[in-house]
Amino acid sequence: MPDGKGEPHLVDLHAPVERQNPTNPQVIVNGNANTIWNSNYNGNRQLKVIVHGWNSDGNSDLNPAITAAFLATVDANVIVVDWRSLANSLYTIAANGVPSVGQHLGNFLIWLINTGGGNWNNVHLVGFSLGAHVVGVAGRQAGGWPMRVTGKFYDTFLYNALNGNSGTYVECIHTDGGLLGINDPICNANFYPNGGNNPQPGCWISTCSHSRAHQLFASTVYTNHLVGRLCTNFNQATNNQCSGSTLNMGNGILGKQGNGLYGLSTGANWPY
Repeated sequence: MPDGKGEPHLVDLHAPVERQNPTNPQVIVNGNANTIWNSNYNGNRQLKVIVHGWNSDGNSDLNPAITAAFLATVDANVIVVDWRSLANSLYTIAANGVPSVGQHLGNFLIWLINTGGGNWNNVHLVGFSLGAHVVGVAGRQAGGWPMRVTGKFYDTFLYNALNGNSGTYVECIHTDGGLLGINDPICNANFYPNGGNNPQPGCWISTCSHSRAHQLFASTVYTNHLVGRLCTNFNQATNNQCSGSTLNMGNGILGKQGNGLYGLSTGANWPY
């Protein structure tokens, strides 16, 4: 690659891009603008928000995995929501608290963008387990302005669930139907890897299929290699017999659009 003087230099186009504080988080406090100015938040970047589920916290496996995937592929602000105090309560208490957590997150995002800058067309909310419903409520609290919302694994307990009104494009990844999750097509685009049911390939315990959703998502952020085929009905989706038009599952592309039910097959091991 020639420099400004025309001198050639060997350049590794696949070298990892250095990001600011990729592993050491900075805390932004709702209502305290100084915590924005003293952080590396940049309103010109994309904003990725990750929310964990029940019995988890900001350090649980999905957070570093998805954060690393985003930071490896796009220049973005990544915010990890840690609601451990409530999430580690009895399941019923945690589930009943989801609407409040989601409302607070939605209000925080409105304040963050109004104060620190940003564009709702650059916002992507990602939630796992009960966190899927947290981002669903947050998106609606923010007027459905987030460009994209991705939810992975859905609990049957909630009345205030993730739905297509939570953002411009809302995507569900179903991996644990028939056990701890539901297969209801509650999003704009609904993906059913391997039929969407427990067990997923390579899984022998229920929590494996549960976690497979965020693992699949993280993998697709890196490689965008899992391609769904449009189904004509729910039965085709849950039996992985779909053969219609294609739509890639997951990934971090903000302008992604699609509707319907999609089936696909994955491998049993990373990158699936």
